Amino acid sequence: MLKQELLAPAGDIEAGYAALYYGADAVYLGLSKFSARATATNFDEPALDEFTAYAHSLKRKVYVALNTVLQEGELPDLIKSLDICTRCHVDGLIIQDLGVARVMKKSYPWFEMHASTQMAVHNKEGALFLQKMGFKRVVLARELTSAEIKEIAAIPNLETEAFIHGALCYSYSGLCQFSAIEYGRSANRGKCMYPCRAKFKCQGKENHLFSMKDMALQQEVLNLPVTSLKIEGRKKSALYVAAVTDYYRQILDGKGADENRAEHIKQIFSRPWCKFHFKGKDKKIIDRDFVGHRGLPVGEVDKIARGWLTFKTDHKIARYDGLQIDAAGDEKPFGFSVQKLSVNKQSLFEAQIGDVVSIELPHNYPMLQKGDKIYLASSSEVKGAYHYEKPKPHAFRNTADIDVTVTVNKDCIEAVCGAYQSRAEGTFTPANNPQKSMSAIEQAFAKTGDTAFSLKHLKINNPENLFTPASMLNELRRDLYAKIQVADKTGTLPAAIERTSVKTATQFKIKVDNLAYLQQLDLDKFAEIIYLIAPNSDISGLSALPKNKVRIALPAVCRRPRLFADIIERLLAGGYHKWEVANWWALNILPVERLDICFDSSLYMLNTQAISMATEIGASQVTLSLEDIKLNICNLTEKSNLKTNLIIYQDIPLFTSVGCIRDNDCKVCPQGELWFDLQNQGQKYKALSRDCQMMVFDDKPFCIAREAKDIAPDYFRMDFCYKPYTPKTVANTVAKLMAFNDTDNCIKGNFIRNNI
Repeated sequence: MLKQELLAPAGDIEAGYAALYYGADAVYLGLSKFSARATATNFDEPALDEFTAYAHSLKRKVYVALNTVLQEGELPDLIKSLDICTRCHVDGLIIQDLGVARVMKKSYPWFEMHASTQMAVHNKEGALFLQKMGFKRVVLARELTSAEIKEIAAIPNLETEAFIHGALCYSYSGLCQFSAIEYGRSANRGKCMYPCRAKFKCQGKENHLFSMKDMALQQEVLNLPVTSLKIEGRKKSALYVAAVTDYYRQILDGKGADENRAEHIKQIFSRPWCKFHFKGKDKKIIDRDFVGHRGLPVGEVDKIARGWLTFKTDHKIARYDGLQIDAAGDEKPFGFSVQKLSVNKQSLFEAQIGDVVSIELPHNYPMLQKGDKIYLASSSEVKGAYHYEKPKPHAFRNTADIDVTVTVNKDCIEAVCGAYQSRAEGTFTPANNPQKSMSAIEQAFAKTGDTAFSLKHLKINNPENLFTPASMLNELRRDLYAKIQVADKTGTLPAAIERTSVKTATQFKIKVDNLAYLQQLDLDKFAEIIYLIAPNSDISGLSALPKNKVRIALPAVCRRPRLFADIIERLLAGGYHKWEVANWWALNILPVERLDICFDSSLYMLNTQAISMATEIGASQVTLSLEDIKLNICNLTEKSNLKTNLIIYQDIPLFTSVGCIRDNDCKVCPQGELWFDLQNQGQKYKALSRDCQMMVFDDKPFCIAREAKDIAPDYFRMDFCYKPYTPKTVANTVAKLMAFNDTDNCIKGNFIRNNI
């Protein structure tokens, strides 16, 4: 097995230098635009150029994350970003948007394409499809088990990348729409508000139902057969990056999981650790009581008296270290800096392991109780433990490689580089020391100075071993190098595919997951009926529907695609040739070339390059993103070469997750469907637990029927899935929507906002 790549994050150049010093084989980072960590410091072009040049001098790699979805008006800036990556000799790009993939394939083929975890690849079929599309590497969903990872990693000639340490999202990455729909700040555009960290009231209790612990696979990384082992943390400090990189470098080098190094990480920044679902289902992945950095556990409160805290410490504690205490009833741990400490009434600078230490509390300390857990959240000793070396500013930069040929004749010396040449005339006689004369030529032309290039190969033709004066060689070199112009390697925005079919009047579609919802509808009013299936769906009711109007929809998340094999085979054999796909796995399991394929909204069609790529894949229709704004949607309905679907009514899944909030143990779980009523700051939500999957919805449906009458897609779509409906309620709602009237108490998401 080839050596695995340890991949570390860099939110700024200092974190990048720390990662390289402590053993990262590669670093991933973001630019000022199109990064899924938009609030990190990120890199401008000079910093990126300097960093990649330095990394390459160490034989390490640099990947840039352009892993957000782009609106139509942002495509010119994408070209600028890709040109920067080209000039800075980036090794690969991590992307989410299908439009970015098309631009790279057509105009920047020299880059490796890595499929971001935002593309929600969670099974072998999804990975296989992206490989067919030209992706060299797939970053796997964090939710996968060891067995699932091994199955995908076994795909020949496909690199795989798995997260091994850091923060976890509650929802599958790429399928979280909570921040976008509720707050107007899209996680798919790098602006997440982290609503999963908020408190929610459920069944009379208020706690952090969706706040995930941190992933820490530790020694388990040795059981991962992937190409690249990825540390999360582009918003973390250089100190954190250094400590985590160092910890896993030690493990990968066979030195074991050092407990002291693990303690350092917990002191710098750490929520409680878990292994997520690496070993199978685990309900202990959510920290319901507290959010944020906790630190290293060092003891429990024994006594609070006269403003002093007393406890037995499990770790060294020094003056000016930071402590945090889990105070019951508080959302976040209570933290403070140690100013005074004593042991046996003797004032000390540092307490040792096993000491009963007394520490003065600040004046504003909350109610603390015996047994409250205490954490070392900041250590002066640890802060000084991770020094790292870095190059002098501006010492490294990227240059283009050139080849030069020098020919020495009796009456002249000629130097040639491609189409550029220089000539120095004179009389040249045999050298007394031919080797010294050869070295003089090599030394002269190796001096590229502040030019935009470096000498890759020098060929010397001097068959008679003639002597060449150093002054003449230097003048010849200066003249040649002044003439050389290294052209920038750049790309252009490829032309989007233009529409050839004639656009007709907008029609309506309806999507359901229960065919009984259609009972009171006049189906003649609909161009299509979309049926969302599950592996165990009863498809007998489809026979009562006009087959030419039926489109079969597959879900976005499917951990075991083989379960769909039977029902898909029966539907295909029954003549159902219209299908809707919500994730890449479906495109590998369906005979796309023989079917009428529509892309659902979870594939994020926000620009014409993405829609053109969908065309080249084989789609006939696309559904516009639920996260998008009206201005961009109007732009796309006008320019799209494919037929467009605009959803005007839906219960939007804000979270789609494997993080179960049921109180029972998995072993005794009754499975089946269970609904929860939630509240957060007065806002009501619904949560559905079904088949080991959680989905969270706003209590109110998304509805833009009133505004939609001003837009001209090919189809208006209304969805009645997930939440329970009655045929009568569906019929009444449909009547309102077809008259372009909103339902009562609806939300508009980003549609009426100016940006996301």
